[in-house]
Amino acid sequence: MHLAIETYALLTVVAFIAGFIDAIAGGGGLLTVPAMLSAGVPPIATLATNKLQSSFSSATATFNFSRKGLIDWRTYWPQVVVILILSGLGAWIVQSIKTDVLKLIVPVLLVAVAAYVLLSPRMSDEDVHHRLGTRGYLPVGGAIGFYDGFFGPGTGSFFATSLVSLRGMGLIRATAHTKAFNFSSNFGSLIVFLSTGHAMILLGLCMAVGAASGAWTGSHTAIRFGAKVIRPVLVTICLALTAKLLWDALS
Repeated sequence: MHLAIETYALLTVVAFIAGFIDAIAGGGGLLTVPAMLSAGVPPIATLATNKLQSSFSSATATFNFSRKGLIDWRTYWPQVVVILILSGLGAWIVQSIKTDVLKLIVPVLLVAVAAYVLLSPRMSDEDVHHRLGTRGYLPVGGAIGFYDGFFGPGTGSFFATSLVSLRGMGLIRATAHTKAFNFSSNFGSLIVFLSTGHAMILLGLCMAVGAASGAWTGSHTAIRFGAKVIRPVLVTICLALTAKLLWDALS
């Protein structure tokens, strides 16, 4: 598919903004997916190309958070592997199944996430006692990873909120681990999409430059300002995703 040079440039700028937002609270696809669809990229190619560029974004944010010692790889590497596998399975299944039901269910879940972030005193930078052990969290994280490969909107919000509410993490550490899990789910589903030849490689790589730059900036912002910036952005992303999904479902 041929796209004009200015379209590549515009989508790269959009990817930068999305990468910045995604590194803080997730939801970058809220910008990149509609932008690619508006540029005339076919839906399945849009999903595949979005996974390519967002893999670079989440990898950059993961590197930044890990370098600051905010990711416990020794404890969570099994979770990363489970998410990788199940996200690939989700991406394989979605290519033959309609997602109309999810378009109605996910907005309800996102509103619940936004309400929890606004009202829960646990949404701070301080770690608290966990309600679920690392093994108990494996199926939870795996299910979110599968969802990311299968559908995707709100994945970062679901990871972050579940890590705070179930694993007792402070919001900064939850955001850091969310990016590691997001990279795993992006990469797992990307492998499947690449094997089926749907991704637009050149466009994905151009957008990856913007996304990685945005993620670098966004992750530094999250590390510096913590919950006071993560919390409002997380709520905003949840509500914006909810509005978009409801609009898509009803229109």
